[in-house]
Amino acid sequence: MRPSVMRSAAQLLRRRNYSSASGQQARKVAILGAAGGIGQPLSLLMKLNPLVSSLSLYDIAATPGVAADVSHINSPALVKGFMADDQLAEALDGADLVIIPAGVPRKPGMTRDDLFNINAGIVKNLCTAIAKYCPNALVNMISNPVNSTVPIAAEVFKKAGTYDEKRLFGVTTLDVVRARTFYAGKANVDVNTVDVPVVGGHAGITILPLFSQATPSTNALSAEEIKALTKRTQEGGTEVVEAKAGKGSATLSMAYAGAVFGDACLKGLNGVPDIVECSYVQSTVTELPFFASKVHACFAMCVVYCSCYLSDFIM
Repeated sequence: MRPSVMRSAAQLLRRRNYSSASGQQARKVAILGAAGGIGQPLSLLMKLNPLVSSLSLYDIAATPGVAADVSHINSPALVKGFMADDQLAEALDGADLVIIPAGVPRKPGMTRDDLFNINAGIVKNLCTAIAKYCPNALVNMISNPVNSTVPIAAEVFKKAGTYDEKRLFGVTTLDVVRARTFYAGKANVDVNTVDVPVVGGHAGITILPLFSQATPSTNALSAEEIKALTKRTQEGGTEVVEAKAGKGSATLSMAYAGAVFGDACLKGLNGVPDIVECSYVQSTVTELPFFASKVHACFAMCVVYCSCYLSDFIM
């Protein structure tokens, strides 16, 4: 890719909520599952983020090739690849942010229970290592089913004595990305100006896009159109799996969404005010112990961390 094209890509990403590194502390980011369908494009996007000084790519196989490929991109982040259990400690050491897309993707006919049976063990092992080697890192959980993997991670951290609910996030940003895209197309508004809160969970009917709170607001959409938009947002993952004829799932859009949420966390770590995203977190909004709603990243008490404040929730 020509340098001018890469610069244009980087500029586009910054316009889509990526940060400027000016005057801000650079950070180490570790991606666990970096050689997978989500992990590879996510690694590319995080390499373009100017807040990332060190990018640590880990997977059970093929990571050196991914790391070599990504490292050739002319952006500042230093890239290292790590592979297999004996290199996991080094991959995590000193990480400020850990993003976990590891695990198997959903295939046609696969239920969330099927995913859970495979991915639960993977998440448990990775979180055990996080608790040992970078217990203060922010953890962004992408591995599906998020509604289950986030509570698993919480229990692992509790057992290790390192659990902080303000540092564990289930990444539901793809639901927000889809809701924004579908709403903009139907309402005929500029997608770059659209925001749609999405609450609940990250699976099927637990995904609740609040189109009544969408901005810019519009009276052009009927109740039936809103219902159809809601259903399409809830079934977005199935739409992609079927379109790929069983040969893949939502990897590229998920990588983009993961990079957007990761960037928000980096901004929060660096004290940028008023950073608000939706995420699946420990919650008191409902009787459920975890619930997706708005979270606010902030700098507080002279200690850098990402605080979860559940606010502005209106059904």
